[in-house]
Amino acid sequence: MSDATDNRALPELPLEALTACHECDLLMAKPHLAVGESAHCPRCGFELYMSRPKVVKRSMALVIAALLLYFPANFLPIMELSLLGQNSVDTVWSGVKALYGSGMQGVAVVVFLCSMAVPLLKLLCQFLVLLSIQLKLGRSYGLLLYRIYHHLREWGMLEVYLMGTLVSIVKLIGLADVTLGFGLGCFVALLLVQVWLEVTMTPHQIWEALSGEDDHAGN
Repeated sequence: MSDATDNRALPELPLEALTACHECDLLMAKPHLAVGESAHCPRCGFELYMSRPKVVKRSMALVIAALLLYFPANFLPIMELSLLGQNSVDTVWSGVKALYGSGMQGVAVVVFLCSMAVPLLKLLCQFLVLLSIQLKLGRSYGLLLYRIYHHLREWGMLEVYLMGTLVSIVKLIGLADVTLGFGLGCFVALLLVQVWLEVTMTPHQIWEALSGEDDHAGN
């Protein structure tokens, strides 16, 4: 663990050699970290960033796992409902179609974007960014895709959809026979893998790898 250099002792440094604390806005010299070390703000103690080992390889494994989980999570049954002799099998995609067919086209579009389209675009952006770092090819496109990914982050709301699904299941259990499907397990696994990926894919190491400042991010 190390503290970054306070701006009161800063010499004339180029802009790319400086960083700012996200909590107290203190401007300081960007520290050089060994693998496993973390940098903290000398004023408020906030962790600025941490240098994690094998970031690219670990992130790539998680992205591939998330992509493999994406399709069963969205197209396999989340639950099977039996009520008064009527059986229905519900998936994320069938929920979008049901909303659209019931006249709630606006809601259907929002659900489709936040629970299906944007999460897939985020994963594809992450995959292509990591691939450009591994192959050391097309890093300018990788920078663009990583910027796009950061703009998309606020639109992916899998956790909101999952909470809505769980609330619906709890309410329906007292009214009908509810059987949980394999798709729900895949959906929960997809959410957990994406959270793990957010923690593993540290932004400062990815930016440095894309700009060519850190060629050892994947080691």
